Amino acid sequence: MSEPGFSTEPHSRLSCQRGRFSLPRDQHYLNCAYMSPLLREVEEVGIGSIRRKRNPVDILPEDFFRESDQLREGFASLVGIADPTRVAILPSVSYGVAVAVRNLQVESSQNIILTHEQFPGNVYAWRRLASDAGAEVRTICPPDGPHRGAGWTMRILEAIDSSTAAVSLGQVHWTDGTLFDLRAIGERAREVGAAFIVDGTQSVGALPIDVSSLRPDALICASYKWMLGPYSIGMGYFGPRFDGGTPLEETWIARDGSENFGGLVDYTDRYQPGAARFDVGERSNFILVPMANAGLRQVLDWTPGAIQDYCRDLTRGFTQEAASLGFSVEDEDWRAGHIFGLRMPPRLDAAAVVRVLKERRVHVSLRGSALRISPHVYNDQEDVAALAEALREVAR
Repeated sequence: MSEPGFSTEPHSRLSCQRGRFSLPRDQHYLNCAYMSPLLREVEEVGIGSIRRKRNPVDILPEDFFRESDQLREGFASLVGIADPTRVAILPSVSYGVAVAVRNLQVESSQNIILTHEQFPGNVYAWRRLASDAGAEVRTICPPDGPHRGAGWTMRILEAIDSSTAAVSLGQVHWTDGTLFDLRAIGERAREVGAAFIVDGTQSVGALPIDVSSLRPDALICASYKWMLGPYSIGMGYFGPRFDGGTPLEETWIARDGSENFGGLVDYTDRYQPGAARFDVGERSNFILVPMANAGLRQVLDWTPGAIQDYCRDLTRGFTQEAASLGFSVEDEDWRAGHIFGLRMPPRLDAAAVVRVLKERRVHVSLRGSALRISPHVYNDQEDVAALAEALREVAR
């Protein structure tokens, strides 16, 4: 069985890419879901971009647009968007969600569907919208016991009804990598006329996704995790539902004709085409945008499918051993390979487990009730062996 919402495009197998990063050999960093390390190339681009402002004469008016357009094009290629002008440049997921919320009408009789323990950047704006409208937020919890992932998607589908105004969730759950069947959820949302918003921060770049077939109304992603970019920049696809929408900011560069710096005093109410109206102010960041472009280029070269296969192959034996030690892990068909959670047997103290891992320089995260493991192509069997040995110690 292929994972829900996966692309089936062919890709080449990857070998370990540790040499492309600057991670110390004695640190076992299995925590990309927290923050990716910088590629050496991205680091060099960032340093060069800082130095660029030593002499601003080399920063030309066209640079305010050219590099941003490259970022839109790279993200569009990554997620299957035919029209790059539908991509907005954002500072964060919460900003992109706020854009969507601002442009949705919700009545007091309606409901908004979220998932249990969803990342707060994709929660608070929905709670505000529901509170202001007197609407209901339905937080859908997973079932207990085996086949948790399949049951969770089923519960979401059952919760969507004719009164649902919006469904907002991740491609995977950020605490434990549970996969959601976005194709089925999106189809159900469209049946009832609900907006379908996807947070791709913990998946885009390491897990294939195809906007053209999944048809979300918005796909919002931060760059600093699986797209191997810097902090404080991200991208968002906004579909036809948001055409003509109202931005959070009225930035000058989002206006029609803003390429003509000499004519900026000729004010206009017309926006640039597409989703540029939703861009954050000062979107042409001459440090972050080149770094984000460099990270995207490398991800596109490796391909998300090859990254996913590498991570899944790297940890397949480990997840089997973890289960034998009493840790529970989601069914393979319903968890991602690049981010997955281990739930501890009742006899173990989470704080003690984290302490042992830290002593052994094994870096993972405790999120909710899950010990979250998130490898990437810079990891190898030595990293996985260090993690397994630490868990064997705490499980004795």
